[in-house]
Amino acid sequence: MSIIRRYDIRGVAETELTDEVIYGLGRAYGTVIRRSGGRRVSLGRDARLSGPRIQAAFAQGVVDAGVDVLDLGLIPTPTLYFSLFDEALSVDGGVIVTGSHNPADWNGLKVCQGTANLHGAALQALGEMRAEGDFEAGKGRITPADGLGPYLRHIERTITPRAARPLKVVVDAGNGTGGVAVDLYRRLGFEVIPLYCDPDGRFPNHHPDPTVEAHLEDLKHAVIEAGADLGLAFDGDSDRLGAVDHLGRVVWGDQLLLFFAQATLKAHPGARIIGEVKCSKLLFDGIKAAGGVGEMWKVGHALIKDRMRETGAALAGEMSGHFFFADRYFGFDDALYAGARLLELLSHDEITLAARLDALPKTVTTPEIRLYCPDEVKFEVAAAAAAYFSARYPTSDLDGARIDFPDGWGLIRPSNTQPVLVMRFEAEDQAALLARRAEVEGWLRQHAPAVDFSREG
Repeated sequence: MSIIRRYDIRGVAETELTDEVIYGLGRAYGTVIRRSGGRRVSLGRDARLSGPRIQAAFAQGVVDAGVDVLDLGLIPTPTLYFSLFDEALSVDGGVIVTGSHNPADWNGLKVCQGTANLHGAALQALGEMRAEGDFEAGKGRITPADGLGPYLRHIERTITPRAARPLKVVVDAGNGTGGVAVDLYRRLGFEVIPLYCDPDGRFPNHHPDPTVEAHLEDLKHAVIEAGADLGLAFDGDSDRLGAVDHLGRVVWGDQLLLFFAQATLKAHPGARIIGEVKCSKLLFDGIKAAGGVGEMWKVGHALIKDRMRETGAALAGEMSGHFFFADRYFGFDDALYAGARLLELLSHDEITLAARLDALPKTVTTPEIRLYCPDEVKFEVAAAAAAYFSARYPTSDLDGARIDFPDGWGLIRPSNTQPVLVMRFEAEDQAALLARRAEVEGWLRQHAPAVDFSREG
């Protein structure tokens, strides 16, 4: 099934995620849970308009396989993840209906068994089971349950800000699920100014994706106008965090990860910190300078969580704003918790977020550059790029092609969630950056005609 991606399920809600398809996936998921000895799962949804329909169809499939469903309602994705660890709920897995940062007419499913996300072959198996109809049958029950309250109370208990330095923060939830952070951060002692914090699946103010700087413009203006210390932004389901400093400058995901890493390494000297292939060389250099062990890994929340469990890493993060804290937390990606950790860090700090940013070594970087490329060819294009550039420069094919030029690096990789090729570049100066970007884009224009440079993915 084309809607089954590498680590979640996504598609256009009304044409691809029909009730029949979703019911079958729910029945298949319930069958997997039941055959592994499970009996109850948690289920929630984000604010998208198609969410109630999709959740209802999926839940019906699960209960028809003989598995009980705890309905957590409208929640952030991290609340669903937290429910997997909540002994009071005692679930054997969970699913969140969410389109994450995709367009408003999309939706999808993030699927967990036990405390781990299903991805790759395990997700494909759900699609195959749906097609074959090899289901268990039974009469499960749907029961409303409170997942949000215990989740927020847990964060409140684990964050210890310094009361002597209260901070003012603007929170932009993008009309997604992250508005619950307003009360949480206020209870932690911070002054919070809400921006677009009412859930609205039409996303009427801006698209909820904090990795795109254009979506942060209102947050920048609000921070400067309010004289706030910083601004925080969440994506539609609140597992991605974006930030701006008091001057309205974007603090990118790998920069935030470095700040988190420096604090984590003070508490856990020598700890392993994982960043993905889009992250700056400055991140890995900074981790080493702080006494940590940095590891570059593949992009993808499920893949990174697996790697953290394999290696015992204390912290991981992505350019896209997914942050995974095993230190004092459960190791899943949670933007609301990461925002609380940033506020805690800054409240104990003697310098501002802007000063931290200014203290970083100076290089020239691009944000993520997303070019439309059809799903059916994007992986082939990335593999061809890796073959071409590896004959000319040191190149990693861990995830796409990360090319080490003499004066910087460049990346071209296929998105696992969208019909997109993602590029990023870093160099010693602007001239080198433009030259390396032109070199990679020149190869794409010549060898990958399916890539549309006029259309952002």
